[in-house]
Amino acid sequence: MIFDFWYFVFFMSRVKQTINNLIKPRASQHEPDWSLIITTAVIVVFGLVMLSSASLVVAYKEYNDSYYFFKHQLLGLFAGIIAFLFFARVDYHKWKKYAFGFLIFSIVMLLLVFIPGLGKIVRGSRSWIDIFGQSLQPSEFVKLSFLLYLAAWLESRGKQINDFHQGIGPLMIILGVIAGLMLLQPDLGTLFIIIITSFVVYFVSGGNLKYIIIISLISIIGLTALVLKNEHQLNRFKCYRNPDFSPQNYCYQIKQSLIAVGSGGIFGRGLGNSRQKFLYIPELENDFIFSIIAEETGLIVSGLLVLLFIFLFYRGISIAKKAPDDFGKNLAIGIVAWIVFQAILNIGGIIKLLPMTGVPLPFVSSGGSAMMASLAAMGILVNISKQTRLR
Repeated sequence: MIFDFWYFVFFMSRVKQTINNLIKPRASQHEPDWSLIITTAVIVVFGLVMLSSASLVVAYKEYNDSYYFFKHQLLGLFAGIIAFLFFARVDYHKWKKYAFGFLIFSIVMLLLVFIPGLGKIVRGSRSWIDIFGQSLQPSEFVKLSFLLYLAAWLESRGKQINDFHQGIGPLMIILGVIAGLMLLQPDLGTLFIIIITSFVVYFVSGGNLKYIIIISLISIIGLTALVLKNEHQLNRFKCYRNPDFSPQNYCYQIKQSLIAVGSGGIFGRGLGNSRQKFLYIPELENDFIFSIIAEETGLIVSGLLVLLFIFLFYRGISIAKKAPDDFGKNLAIGIVAWIVFQAILNIGGIIKLLPMTGVPLPFVSSGGSAMMASLAAMGILVNISKQTRLR
């Protein structure tokens, strides 16, 4: 046991040294925020373990390969690590001059899903494109590309941010274009994350809270109207209010999820011992993976996962406070708001604190696009952390 412990310490020190060499700070920079890097790594590794366990049965049934989702997640992780190292090494200030290009990229990516032969419909949503047999979800990359544009644009507005013609007005037009394209898919969950992240960054940049409240009320009214007109979304809200509304049909997923969470208790059934993963919960490898985490590991471990996301938020806020400029501050706040708010939506929906939105759990749920985009964002955050003010 003692030998194993010191071997682990030696291994981790070598990993840290390797990463440090790959993202080696320049003369004008200092060491990156290692607590942020380690926390992200722990969540990713834990996610791989739980995805492997949760998806065994459904992967074998659908693809005759128990590790199908695990293997595909490894591919997404490999691409994500490359993106992380690239963005962690490149000075984040360089992205400012490409801000308008990131906006165009965001719009083009959202338009790709409507091209015949390229876009495809998955679970009633036209949110995917098929490239050389591989599926990509453009909206995941739009979270980052639009944030890069927004952070630079808000910094350039300066004190004009609260002027209707120079600030909030153009912002609403740009958001309206993004929202319109996402509603056509439709992808309400991702749209909600982008809107909330945008409002958070706008407020941190000095935006007037009055505008945020007014626009939020208008958005709530608009989204409510869309929910009332969309039977699928309306049934989700009804299930949130009362899971017994349609326990064998519309509310089946949330009912089984609550059974999984409740049966896990404090200490869980044990890794690999979930009962609900035997095809009781649809989409358990994606949106509902936290159900299996809670069932197999219990309240204590699943609670620690929540605490890791909270700590991630804390480190991001600390980096934002010490960022050398408004662009860095806006980016740091936007990234942690996106990651943590998405985790809140996912976990809150599974335990019925919030309505289900269909968004994945960051770094954990199956999905190469989400993993790549999230790790690229964390790479930018690490790069900002290397340039923060030391005092």
